[in-house]
Amino acid sequence: MKMTKTLLLLLLVAVANAKVFERCAWARTLKASGMDGYRGISLADWVCLTQHESHFNTRATNRNTDGSTDYGIFQINSKYWCRDGGVSRSNGCGINCSQLQTDDVTTAITCAKRVVRDPNGIRAWWVMWCSDDGTALIFVFGRDHVAYMFLVSGWPGENIVRTET
Repeated sequence: MKMTKTLLLLLLVAVANAKVFERCAWARTLKASGMDGYRGISLADWVCLTQHESHFNTRATNRNTDGSTDYGIFQINSKYWCRDGGVSRSNGCGINCSQLQTDDVTTAITCAKRVVRDPNGIRAWWVMWCSDDGTALIFVFGRDHVAYMFLVSGWPGENIVRTET
């Protein structure tokens, strides 16, 4: 019981100390790291992706139904890209998942570049492509399925026009 309380306290301290980037500061960081146009992906798309994946939070996590976890500002999945002692099948970035959750985002950016060099490219993520008029095209990709949801407006899932798989 005491160990559980200690772990909970440490988790709360880690979350409380998370670095959450402001949009412009994050865009400058991405640009300085060579992400603008990397593998054909615009700076705007990287900013949009990370805004919707983690709200620019370096310590963000998401537990998935398959037992894997998404880590850090890019929400990089433990099943394929990092090692966390869970359901990892491979370790494409050759790192521990905790390295994706530091305030120094160098490792996270390097790993994101590795992810998009994979044949699935940017489709490794649930990606929301933002547009100036408020419409969006959401791609839901995994290694085993593809689905498209065309939205007229809103996020998430408002006014779905069509879903295809």
